[in-house]
Amino acid sequence: MQETKHITIIVNRKKVVLSTHAILYILVVGKNTQIHISGGKVYAIRMPLTNLEKDLGDDFIKVHRGCLVSVMAIHDITNTINLNNGESLEYTTRKKNQIIEQLHAKQKSIIDSLYSSGVPETEEEYFKYYSSFDNMPFAFTDIEMVFNDEKHAVDWIFRYGNAALSKLEKLPLHVLIGNTFGSLFINMDAKWLKNYERTALYNETIEMIDFSPEIDTYLKVISFPTFKGHCGCILFNINEIEFSQNSSEAQQALELYLKNIVGFDNKCIL
Repeated sequence: MQETKHITIIVNRKKVVLSTHAILYILVVGKNTQIHISGGKVYAIRMPLTNLEKDLGDDFIKVHRGCLVSVMAIHDITNTINLNNGESLEYTTRKKNQIIEQLHAKQKSIIDSLYSSGVPETEEEYFKYYSSFDNMPFAFTDIEMVFNDEKHAVDWIFRYGNAALSKLEKLPLHVLIGNTFGSLFINMDAKWLKNYERTALYNETIEMIDFSPEIDTYLKVISFPTFKGHCGCILFNINEIEFSQNSSEAQQALELYLKNIVGFDNKCIL
């Protein structure tokens, strides 16, 4: 699993320890410094940005005088800083080239560090490590992200997969394992890639429910960080999932679940 750094802040006179992997960006608003966390939580504190900048180190980049952004949270830079969770931030546009140059250098340093000890080196080692998943009734795979020269994720390699994955992807395991997704499916949909990048680089656990044109199937996918530069994915065919309402709390739980993922109103629940 990926190592994490931590910082300590004071919120309402209480110490709060934050993983730096959880921080998307830090923004100065008036007299407060706002720390925006993955998942939407915001901590407002009274601490100079320069102090936080020292504590956070090279994993963050200053895009203007009052804003620090996690290097791994940045998807790309256009007329705004575009984060991999869909948010956009303003930056000092006259320093665009300088910011992009710094970003690429920092991303290269972080990504280069991903390929270190602890990651299985052979197909046999991957299958031994994940042997407990071999006969699971759900599809599971470990994928390694592939980056281009600009250090953006452009594809992924299947490093492990179980029999259920082979059935779901409609390809034998010996074809899947060791090959990139893009080489196997010419109609690759970038929406999956963006979320897997978030998981592998930003240490997020993400649930996705969407249509996969590659296999003509509606999927529920849960991705979570495994080795550095990798993520594990549990995949379900939506048509094979049945909701069982066994108690009076089940409907309330379903409503809460749908609100969290898509913002449904109670009236939308049948």
